[in-house]
Amino acid sequence: MWVKDRLAAYAALTADYLRDRFGRRLREAGTPETLIAPMEYSLLGGGKRLRPALCLAFAELHGLPPGKVLPFAAAFELIHTYSLIHDDLPAMDDDDLRRGRPSCHKAYGEAQAILAGDALLTEAFGVMAETAPAVPEKAVLTALAEAAFAAGSAGMVGGQMLDMDYTGASGVSLAQVAAMQAKKTGALIRAACVCGAILAECAPQDVDRAALYGQSLGAAFQIADDILDVVGDETAIGKPVGSDQAMGKNTFPSLAGLPQSREMALAEADTAVRAVADHDGEAARFLRELARYVVDRVS
Repeated sequence: MWVKDRLAAYAALTADYLRDRFGRRLREAGTPETLIAPMEYSLLGGGKRLRPALCLAFAELHGLPPGKVLPFAAAFELIHTYSLIHDDLPAMDDDDLRRGRPSCHKAYGEAQAILAGDALLTEAFGVMAETAPAVPEKAVLTALAEAAFAAGSAGMVGGQMLDMDYTGASGVSLAQVAAMQAKKTGALIRAACVCGAILAECAPQDVDRAALYGQSLGAAFQIADDILDVVGDETAIGKPVGSDQAMGKNTFPSLAGLPQSREMALAEADTAVRAVADHDGEAARFLRELARYVVDRVS
C-alpha cells in the first residue's frame, strides 16, 4: 500500500535523526547513560512516527524540503514518547505493555521512567529551536509556541486529566469524550500539521486548513484506536485488548457502539480529505490517503 510505504519513509527519516543526531546530542551534553537507556528504549522502540510525518508532509505540501524541518518534526516524537511513558505508569493507565514489549517503567523502574519522560519533553523544545536558521526564527518561534500549547495544560496534559476524571464516572456524554480526546490525542496531531504549515511560512488560510485537517485526523485516529481496543488483535496493536473497558473508561464505542463509532471515524476522515483537496503532488496524496488509512488500520 502506497500510503504505508510513504509513512514508513517518513518514519525512517525520523528514526535516523533520533538514533544518530539526537543520540549524539545527548551524549555530547554529558547525559547519564542510566537516563539515556530508558529514553532510547522508548523512543527507538518502533511506532508509526505519525506526528513527525504530518509535520514533514505539511511543510512539503507548501514547498519546504522535509530536511529543513526534520529537527522540529522529530521533536514531536520526543513529546509523544514522553506522554506514552507517563501514561503507562501505575498511577495513570497502569499498562505493562507498549508496542509489544514491556512498558518503560516495567523495564527500568518507575523512577527512571518518570525521569526519562521528563527529559524527553524538555529536550523536545531545544531540538525544535535548532530548526533555525534553516527556517526563519520568527516562524520557528511561532511554531514552537503552538507545539508547547498543544502539549500543555490546555492540550495533551489537560486531556489526560479529563480522561482520569471521566474514568469510572457515570453520565459522561459523547460530546465530553470527543472534547477530551481532542485535547489528549488530537491537540498534538493538530499541532504537528499546523507547525509544518507555519514553518513553510504559509498564508493564514493555509494554516487554518492544516488545523482543520489535523483536528479531523486526530478525531478519526482516536475513534479508530478506541475501536481497536475492543476488536483489535493484541499482537498487532502491541498492547492488551479490552483495557479501556477493564478500567471503566468512557470511550466512543462504549457510548455510541461500534457501528456508529466507525461512521464517526469515516466522517472525520472525509473532513480531513476535503481540507487538502485543493493541493496536488505526493504530499497531498499522502495526506488524503492517510486520512482513510488511520480508520482502516489494524494497529
